[in-house]
Formats: sequence, structure tokens, C-alpha cells
Amino acid sequence: MIGREDLEKREFEYLSPYAAKSAKSRGRKLEEDKCSVRTDFQRDKDRIIHSKAFRRLMHKTQVFLAPEGDHYRTRLTHTIEVSQIARTISRGLGLNEDLTEAIAMGHDLGHTPFGHSGEAVLNEIHPGGFKHNIQSLRVVDVLESGSSRRGMNLTFEVRDGILNHTGSKMPVTLEGQVVKTSDRIAYINHDIDDAIRSGIITSKDLPKESINVLGDTHKKRIDTLVRDMINNSFNGSFVCLSEEKAQAMNELRTYMFKNVYHNQRVKKAEDINKVRVIIIALYKYFLNHPQALPDDLKAMRDEFCKEELVKDHIAGMTDRYAVNLYEKLFSKTT
Repeated sequence: MIGREDLEKREFEYLSPYAAKSAKSRGRKLEEDKCSVRTDFQRDKDRIIHSKAFRRLMHKTQVFLAPEGDHYRTRLTHTIEVSQIARTISRGLGLNEDLTEAIAMGHDLGHTPFGHSGEAVLNEIHPGGFKHNIQSLRVVDVLESGSSRRGMNLTFEVRDGILNHTGSKMPVTLEGQVVKTSDRIAYINHDIDDAIRSGIITSKDLPKESINVLGDTHKKRIDTLVRDMINNSFNGSFVCLSEEKAQAMNELRTYMFKNVYHNQRVKKAEDINKVRVIIIALYKYFLNHPQALPDDLKAMRDEFCKEELVKDHIAGMTDRYAVNLYEKLFSKTT
């Protein structure tokens, strides 16, 4: 039998000296008995994958609201693509794939329904604002409780990677840094793929300078960026793309914001207005009817303010659940 201690020894034997080692983790907030089979990082990944919040990502929008077709990315497929890219890079750098995968699987658990449109509305109406990375950490720390614990009680390294996968602060581990860049590699490229499929743009519309550097297909661009990150970061204490490839990717990102993310054909006025109406109406409803919150949230009323718990409930909804609940609560009876 190959047990946890054997796996921990292998990490020291085969991984880069810069890789995070599970036996050297900064640990959990609450001490637990070790698993005899899995390392702490493997255990964290399993807890995330088996969570309700992870399953709900299947029905949360990535970019396109209510797309016609089954091939558009959802928040779940985005998460899987980030994990695949990040694991390939980590493997090439001799980093800890288990830690990388755990961070990638958990990084978007706090996303609202209706993609960034939903996040923008909740940020506007909730006191103190709303950021999905902070909510992702709250999901794993508080909202997804086990039978005998509050939250998932994940290791420091996984929690840090989830919190800092976006924003100006870098994760403390190289594995977290890999996920942070892999998230951007994934969404820029798969959103290009979805935008072309939808007819919003064509491949000929993409900035030629970026395409000349990165490649003229989805596959080539991913391959170029993954190889560049490995070659540019090997045997280093910091993970990053080369200046040329980073600039080309940033130019693609700028193009996408201008022509897709803020495109009125994608963000249809009626859809955006509908998102606003639904989120605001549900938020106000539960503020006025806190007794209607789920039992697990009502059980936290002595610890957290009403607004916080309402925000938790709204953020955890899937697109279709929010729509169905809105129609149930507010549709006129005949």
C-alpha cells in the first residue's frame, strides 16, 4: 500500500525545491487527524469537488447569458479548463499538482449567478460591496460545513491561492501563482472560442500582432502560453510569462473587453435589466423575510448580520434557480 507518508516523501524526492510540500503545509485553522492515504492537499481537493458549491457551478453563467446551444462554457467548465492548464504548467515546473488542482477547483466557488453581471449588481447593492474571490474563501471557510466542522477547514496554502487568484496580491506559493495566470489564459482563450461560435466576432477580427505571437487557433494559443510559462519560469522562485507573450495576451484581453465583454450583443440591454431586477428583488425580499432563508443560513443569525446572510444566499444561487424563484415570488397570479 502507498500511503500518505510515502506520497509526502516522494514530494521531497521528485518535486522542485521551490514546490510546496504537503508535509510542510502551514496547516489548517482547526487541527485534524491526518488521512492515512491522502496528503493534505489531495484531501482539500476532494472536499472542494464533493461540495454543493462546486456542483452548482454547472449552472452558473461564464460570459453568455442564456446562450442558445450546449457548447458554451459555464463556470464549471471554465474551472476544469483552468485546472487542466495549471496542472500542465505545474507538472512542467516540478511543482505540486495536488495543491495546484485544489486551488483551481476552488477559485470560483463564490461566483454569483449571471456571471460578472450578477456580481456587479450584488457589489452595488450589498453594504461593503462584493468580490467573488472573497466570497469563494467564505464558501470554503464558513458556508460549506461538514458534519462535525465549520467550513471545509482547508489548508492555508489552498485558502491563500483561492483568495489571491485575482487582484494585485500574489499567492504565497508558486502553485497559486500558476493558477492565477492559468485562470487568465483559460478565460481569454475560451471566451474567444465562444464569441466566435456566437458570431459576435470572427477569427479575422482578432488583433494580428497578438495572433502572430500566440497562434491563430485556440489550441495553438494555449500551447504557446503554457510552454512559454514553463520555459520562462523553470528553476525560478517566481512564475510568470515572458514579456513578449504577456504583452500579446494582455492585448487580446483588452480586445475582448472592448469587443465582447462590453459588447451590447452579448450584454443585451434586456438581459442586463432582467439580471438587475432579479438580483435586487431577491435581495430585498430576503432582507424583509429573513425567515425564508435556508435553515443552514438561519442558524448563523447570531454570528452574522442579516445582510451578510442574504448576500450569501443570493451569491450561491444558480442562474435557473434565481430565475425560477423570482418568478415564483413575484409573477402575477391570474
